[in-house]
Amino acid sequence: MAERVGRAAPAAGVALQPAVDAFLAHLRHERRVSPRTVDGYGRDLAQLSAWLAGAGVSDWAAVNEHHVRGFVAARRRRGASGRSVQRELSALRTFFRYLLREGLASGNPGQGVRPPKTPRKLPATLDPDQLGQLLDTPAQTPLGLRDAAIVELFYSSGLRLAELVGLDLGDVDLGDAMVEVTGKGAKTRRVPVGRLALEALRRWLVVRSGLAAADERALFVSERGGRLHPRTVQARLRRLALERGAARNVHPHLLRHSFASHLLESSGDLRAVQELLGHANISTTQIYTHLDFQHLAQAYDQAHPRAKRKRGPTG
Repeated sequence: MAERVGRAAPAAGVALQPAVDAFLAHLRHERRVSPRTVDGYGRDLAQLSAWLAGAGVSDWAAVNEHHVRGFVAARRRRGASGRSVQRELSALRTFFRYLLREGLASGNPGQGVRPPKTPRKLPATLDPDQLGQLLDTPAQTPLGLRDAAIVELFYSSGLRLAELVGLDLGDVDLGDAMVEVTGKGAKTRRVPVGRLALEALRRWLVVRSGLAAADERALFVSERGGRLHPRTVQARLRRLALERGAARNVHPHLLRHSFASHLLESSGDLRAVQELLGHANISTTQIYTHLDFQHLAQAYDQAHPRAKRKRGPTG
């Protein structure tokens, strides 16, 4: 929401709690925000109000960027996670946009304050033995054949859950061993399919017609004949892991991450992994595959013509 320009400076004395109460009422009755979201705003603004009161600030009109930075530093010292502080800063900015609209503030003191960086939590991987335990037991039923093809394709091609359930029959080229995937931002990419995944897909396609509705184009279908729902895939993977005695909960992201990690370990080709995963930025792939920027810098120094150091006369 654009902030209004040219409004007269607000009168001093915008008391802390009454203004918060009015904002929460605005969320409930005018914006029709869910009760859970309203409660979240209330908790976050209560944190800020308590800190301001302790710092001797009694009205919102007096709050400036210095106060906001002090609040962020205090929350971090008390052990608040970066994600929590990011959320509280977001609540603050939204609240001050409301105050600006109501003529109760002359600026948004949270606008120029950057939230602390939050380290991205890397997902775990399955090692080859764990994957073998999950994949090497022959399936017998149509649903078992379907589930086996799903797991093989996840691990073979590193697909996202939404990409897999969105596949149509025409997206898979068994002869060329490729699958055309529609990823984030409706961008398409072609990804290789491994030999074992191809075999699993062929076994599934033999029995698929016994489940699928006559006009259904989806590659993977449910017992009712329609396109498989993402939650069904998640539930079936959990069930399969339990049946096969897997040591941990198996989910699509775990299989995608295992694909990326194992491929990178064997190939060392970060750009290829980036393309296969459909990442727009290589930094995403770098985080995703446990690499660090020191490794990238070394690779750059060794490979880039402009990065190589000039040798001396005796070099």
